[in-house]
Amino acid sequence: MLRICVPATTANLGPGFDCLGMALALYNYLEVIEDDSDCLRLEVRGEGEKTLARNDENLIPRVMADFFTRVGHVSGGLRLVLENNIPIGKGLGSSAAAVAGALVAANHLAGSPLTRGQLLELGAAWEGHPDNVAAALYGGVVVTARAQERIICRRFDPPPRLRVVVAVPNFVLPTSASRRVLPAAVPVEDAVFNVGRTGLLVLALLQNDLELLAVATEDRLHQPYRAPMIPGLLQVFQAARQAGALGVTLSGAGPAVVAFVTGEEDSVGEAMCRAFRAHGVACRTQVLAPSREGAFLVGADSGQ
Repeated sequence: MLRICVPATTANLGPGFDCLGMALALYNYLEVIEDDSDCLRLEVRGEGEKTLARNDENLIPRVMADFFTRVGHVSGGLRLVLENNIPIGKGLGSSAAAVAGALVAANHLAGSPLTRGQLLELGAAWEGHPDNVAAALYGGVVVTARAQERIICRRFDPPPRLRVVVAVPNFVLPTSASRRVLPAAVPVEDAVFNVGRTGLLVLALLQNDLELLAVATEDRLHQPYRAPMIPGLLQVFQAARQAGALGVTLSGAGPAVVAFVTGEEDSVGEAMCRAFRAHGVACRTQVLAPSREGAFLVGADSGQ
């Protein structure tokens, strides 16, 4: 039996659209048992237990089957148990966790023919962008870029005292819908605005210069266009800053919001929830540490 642990992720971190991601210490677990039958048996526990498919339409067996075809591995029957703690459809990387977990599990079952970098290439093809799946595979903070036919990815550990307050509103915002509202082109001044802040953000996290986060998490490429889809988003941002957050951003495509703190976690979370409630949206909060590990086989060296 394999047991794979995969972290949640928050992507973009404000200005780093489709390029930056961070793993969070909230985990999904995937148990895989391979046998001599031709059957797929799938059990879901936790998030999505009432909604996720329990057959070969589920994302995890689809990714695993595609992997086996690519590497020429003949699989027997599979029993999959999904223990999901990452909220689904909230912008916290639930689909990236499924893809990363499936790829790591399938790679182990096939005798580990692919490197972690090759798994990233496959995962990004499934996701359509590399930021979440890179963070799920590598852990820490990731910086990604496409170069011709490959993805360049580098990771580093976030500051040890950094914590992330996650406000999860009680509605789902599909990534496809959140991406449809983005413009095909943006003004040059907005692109320059984001380039400068992306550089500042990486520098702030690398050098533990967290006072920079107030400016470094600002964005003009995606959050202004997505704000109308999330009631009270700008007020939630303002409430988090006033309560002591160092920086605050939409988590991926949303609707979850993440605030970066080194203290005042409770007051920041309460302020964010009050702002959502003032716009008729209930929410729940969690305080998470960044996760330094990406997807790994429980009980074995992660090989990172």
